[in-house]
Amino acid sequence: MSDNDVSIPSASNAVPSGTPAHGSAPSRSGPDHAEVIVVGAGLSGLVAATELTAAGRHVILLDQEPAASLGGQAFWSFGGLFLVDSPEQRRMGVKDTPELALDDWLGSANFAPGAADGDGPDRWGYAWARGFVDFAAGDMRSWLHAKGVRWFPLVQWAERGGYPAGGHGNSVPRFHVTWGTGPGILEPFVRAALDAREAGLLDIRFRHRVTGLVVTDGAVTGVRAEILADDPAERGAPSVRDVVGEVELSASAVVVSSGGIGANHDLVRANWPASAGVLPARMLSGVPDSTDGLLLGITRDAGAALVHEDRMWHYPEGIANHSPVWTDHGIRILPGPSSLWVDAHGHRLPSPLFPGFDALGSLQHVTARGDDHSWFVLNKAIMESEFALSGSEQNPDLTGRSVRLLAQRVLPGAVGPVARFAAESPEFVWGANPTELAAGMNALTDATPGSQGHIDAEELERLVRLRDDQVRSGLGKDHQVVATAMARKFFVDRVIRVSPPRPLTTPKDGPMLAVRLSVLTRKTLGGLHTDTDGRVLRPDGSVFEGLYAAGEAAGFGGGGVHGHRALEGTFLGGCLFSGRTVGRALARSL
Repeated sequence: MSDNDVSIPSASNAVPSGTPAHGSAPSRSGPDHAEVIVVGAGLSGLVAATELTAAGRHVILLDQEPAASLGGQAFWSFGGLFLVDSPEQRRMGVKDTPELALDDWLGSANFAPGAADGDGPDRWGYAWARGFVDFAAGDMRSWLHAKGVRWFPLVQWAERGGYPAGGHGNSVPRFHVTWGTGPGILEPFVRAALDAREAGLLDIRFRHRVTGLVVTDGAVTGVRAEILADDPAERGAPSVRDVVGEVELSASAVVVSSGGIGANHDLVRANWPASAGVLPARMLSGVPDSTDGLLLGITRDAGAALVHEDRMWHYPEGIANHSPVWTDHGIRILPGPSSLWVDAHGHRLPSPLFPGFDALGSLQHVTARGDDHSWFVLNKAIMESEFALSGSEQNPDLTGRSVRLLAQRVLPGAVGPVARFAAESPEFVWGANPTELAAGMNALTDATPGSQGHIDAEELERLVRLRDDQVRSGLGKDHQVVATAMARKFFVDRVIRVSPPRPLTTPKDGPMLAVRLSVLTRKTLGGLHTDTDGRVLRPDGSVFEGLYAAGEAAGFGGGGVHGHRALEGTFLGGCLFSGRTVGRALARSL
């Protein structure tokens, strides 16, 4: 797949024809010194670099990937942003406040005691969390709007939580999908970067892989990097690692914005907390191969503190991409709340681990059991109403800003990408009834009676019947059935996200469907420990002079702004906030 397969304005995809692929002229011909070196040309790196160049600072921006991958993971994202008390919310009748948003954040984060008083291991994460909520309720929307960013008017309700007040989840819908998705977020910063390059303030060097930090008298004064061979790899695809040269660059400060560890499955497994079980041998990747975490280890070796490495945000609802770009490329299903969620043995996940309520809790339930998959059980009508897919390339209507394609979301039938997966993916198993469905599920996993992962047809039929009886009652005591009915009180859910409550076995809604779900690696919640200016700290808590970090490499701020759990829409927002904070702090200090 090429970038042109998704209808994106060219500013999100292109780099001027004069931009070098690996460091040949014009970039290598310039001086190997700048006021700031930014390592990583993803969203947080672009924001930091363009904030600095807007202040007149000279910046070198390095990235190990080819020019085609400018913008990093953000390009592939759905473009969802956590905004508080926005005009879009108010038009939908959603009553939100910064106080409610902070309560939701803290209930999800579960920071260690003392954080609010400036003590303990989460003191900086807590400080960043308060700053981010203020940003989400204040400057973020107007700042982006002034840059030309716009949003789909129907606010989504992601990560509902399902716990009592004060627990995990969003109390109200806050997930604002960018018009243009991830590329739409990137567009103004890519444009600003290219303008700064033309003005001589920004030197963009691709195919530069940083292998070490230069430390002089206890302060970071530059980087050492390998120059990798040119590679015509398309955006997101693996690129060669052949080394054709080396370079040492100097600066007054270095910003690490190299991302997390999601594509490094060995490191993900090593860091996964033992209390949450064991991650399976078979996993999918929700991020390109370049998200390898190598620079985090290099930075630690230089003397920086890494914290909360066991905090991660992966998903249990992954399916293999029928058209993969990177290794083990997976796509996340964004489900509505109606599907039954059952484990590898056909047992229902406990309340409130329903689709769309607590992704990390559901993942930890799966891994604690030692399973490598789980299942959604539903029917064709629910799939057509409730299934969406994460990622810019899976949402061509929103990504391409096509009103014509967007209108199809309210028409009968599944949207195009979902329909294609339903037709092509072997992980979509169809059956006329629960017995036939169980046979197909067992055939996919090669499970025989009595073996690990065998689905008992009689038990599946009983589970479906019990659920259907609750729906037929019109009221019911089943928490998922009640929550699904309540969801339809919100206009957006009723129109495009939540199917009318009906039995799974209603003939006209069939056939029945089971979707095998795999673990999909995605985000690192811990990272380089930083203060509120993004200055990296040493293990003893002192400032590591000359070193800053932003984005996922810094746990999106403070080494862990999310604590143990995140509210959806805060990853891109975290890159924006941390990149802006670091860029502005450095511009003031230089």
